[in-house]
Amino acid sequence: MIFEPSSKMAAFQPSIFSDLKNYTTIKKQQGAQLIDLSLGSPDLPPSEQIRHVLSQKSADASAYGYTLGGTDQFYAAVADYYKRRSGILLNPQTDIVQTMGSQEGLVHLPLAFCNPGDIVLTTNPAYVAYEAGITLSGAVPYYMPLREENGFLPDLSIIPEDVAKKAKLLILNLPGNPVPAMPNDNFFKQVVAFAKKYNIIVLHDAAYSEFYFTGQKPVSFLAVAGAMEVGMEINSLSKSFSLAGARIAYIAGNPKMISVLKQLKSNLDYGIFSPIQEAASFALNHAEEITDRLRREFNKRAEALTKGLNEIGWPVQKPDGGMFLWAKIPQGQDDRSFVFRAVDEAGVVMIPGSAFGTAGKSFVRIALVQSVPVLEQAAARLKKVIR
Repeated sequence: MIFEPSSKMAAFQPSIFSDLKNYTTIKKQQGAQLIDLSLGSPDLPPSEQIRHVLSQKSADASAYGYTLGGTDQFYAAVADYYKRRSGILLNPQTDIVQTMGSQEGLVHLPLAFCNPGDIVLTTNPAYVAYEAGITLSGAVPYYMPLREENGFLPDLSIIPEDVAKKAKLLILNLPGNPVPAMPNDNFFKQVVAFAKKYNIIVLHDAAYSEFYFTGQKPVSFLAVAGAMEVGMEINSLSKSFSLAGARIAYIAGNPKMISVLKQLKSNLDYGIFSPIQEAASFALNHAEEITDRLRREFNKRAEALTKGLNEIGWPVQKPDGGMFLWAKIPQGQDDRSFVFRAVDEAGVVMIPGSAFGTAGKSFVRIALVQSVPVLEQAAARLKKVIR
């Protein structure tokens, strides 16, 4: 049979992620003992209570029909979580829409608001799903560089006036992936003022909002005055509650924007399995005790890996939060070559920074997805490749 993929598929070429996966698969078949610090997939299971709720509800024969979207229970749990965590009052019926994980929500959201040719302001580097969503909508990305001297926060003041006037959407991610920069009130106030001035929709990706190591939890974008007028916040239960495989997330914020997304979602799917929604509701209602355990563990991991890398002569700063180290490669080595050499010579798998944008070319992203002893071993192994 002869066929051709659509012209849009030209934008979705094989990535470094698939190249690395294929390469490491071959190395494992050859007997290599690899430490994989590449993908940001939580290695810790959900709490026993969450698993119990999911198991118990899944045994109910009546649970297998369409849910047609988020349940009242789930939306109430999200609203209560925001009220407890950040003092934000959300209307469960109008201010929240459920998505099948944040990836699905992020990729589909530009379809709801952007026409072909519209400009989307996104960071460089950035999580790869943003680019996919922009491409599918036919919009045009404008990249805001994340520079170390600016605390890895985008500088809105340097965006050209003509670009800002044409922009339809601004995507932010704090604490970020791959860069674990932290938000603050002052920056978000600048974002709200900028969005109001140029009539731009803001989407804040808060996937790592429960991963903070300083005792001061990250500011929610929606907690800043005026934020509900200009935008939304997306969050997933994948990281904060180790529910990555369950695929459940939500977008909260401006009710008119949420209404548009609900209309889009009604044409895309028939809702998430109700036992997953019940387990997610339990997780949100008990967030404080559940996330505290994960936070302590990831803080220990960040400390251990940072210390280990510094001891071998690789100066890396411990992040204030997030799930990754964003590490500048020693001696200006090419990031892609460095990563493959680390697999060959040290048996450690990382992601080259250029996978997330041109501004990442001198960096690697290292995921904190192994236990402390394994991370210490990884740091010791990497001494072979930083010389």
